[in-house]
Amino acid sequence: MMNFLCKSLSLEIENFIKHIRSFSGFTSFSWFSKSAFVQCRKKINPEVFKYLSNRLTEEFYTDNDDSIKLWNGFRLLAVDGSRMTLPDTKELESSYGRTKNQSKTGVIQARISVLYDVINNFVLDGSLSTVSTGENAMALKHLDCSTSGDLIIYDRGYPSFSLINEHYDRGIEFLVRTKISFNNATREFYESGLSTDIVRIYPGKNSKLSDKSYTKNAYREVRLVRVHLKSGETEILMTSLVDSAKFPNQLFKKLYYRRWGVETFYDELKNKIKAEHFSGYSQHSIMQDFYAALFVSNVQSLIVRDVNEELAKETEGNKYQYKVNANLSYGFLKDRVITLFFSNKDMATITAELKELFKKHTIPIRPNRKFERDVDKYRKRTKPKVLKTRKDAL
Repeated sequence: MMNFLCKSLSLEIENFIKHIRSFSGFTSFSWFSKSAFVQCRKKINPEVFKYLSNRLTEEFYTDNDDSIKLWNGFRLLAVDGSRMTLPDTKELESSYGRTKNQSKTGVIQARISVLYDVINNFVLDGSLSTVSTGENAMALKHLDCSTSGDLIIYDRGYPSFSLINEHYDRGIEFLVRTKISFNNATREFYESGLSTDIVRIYPGKNSKLSDKSYTKNAYREVRLVRVHLKSGETEILMTSLVDSAKFPNQLFKKLYYRRWGVETFYDELKNKIKAEHFSGYSQHSIMQDFYAALFVSNVQSLIVRDVNEELAKETEGNKYQYKVNANLSYGFLKDRVITLFFSNKDMATITAELKELFKKHTIPIRPNRKFERDVDKYRKRTKPKVLKTRKDAL
């Protein structure tokens, strides 16, 4: 399940057996059928992949103090949600419902949400739920995987008093883009023309407070920052970083842009790891595939970060710096992830071989490149074209 099961299960099983028989001590590994695989996978709790991923990231943050990249002393995280299209089965429809558009049939979709380290490129937490589950509710659960040394960035769909209050209660800093119409404070700030201001925000008038620890008179002080875009638009950012001397206004435009790292992760998850190519049709197998994809993504990030650091030093002073081709890196990790975890071969030797392989296939980093964003790209129901610049690696 960790080996990117994107093809027919029969082909994947044959490939797996052929590969694992090449290991010393596994030469007589017996063949098994699709039915045997499906039955055996029912015995594996999907949470095991989540556990493995957590162990991997915990070890990285514990044992690599000098390698951890921070922003002004903060671990820089971002939360964002997306949707995944699931196989069309009655079981999944009963669990997730059917999302309808202009067509009569619709599709079965789940809402996913991740807490992502946008500098070190690790998924700290991921969850999959129904589309009816709000992104804000899923974001609140991610805070259990965060600490007081973190700064979390959110898009404009997330601002709420409950989320902001939870950040203050836990001592976790935040930066969130907010709509001008979010509340009276943001509207007045926009009309004032000020570049920054510290304001009070209160629970919404229609907010349900019976299950909250605060009353309607509770408030929190936040800092609002005005950001001007090249398009002429004005963005309003809300943050807990109220010290303007330590955090001047000009920092926040670039800081908020760092959130783009989580968008890049979703591109890798869907288009490179092909997480929507599920290997089963049950709720159990969907959860297994989802958490396994997050785990393997973190394995790839751990190896690639070292290679990219070496490339940065080797290409310093050149016209372009280079980085690992992420698409090909997942292709090279296919089968080798089995070798990495199940062979008797030394793990350091295998990772060294992978690093050398990644180094042979790099791409230049061209700064200041911008492309118009097609917001409806993944909502179109037509089969996507295979671009000449991105062939499937799995």
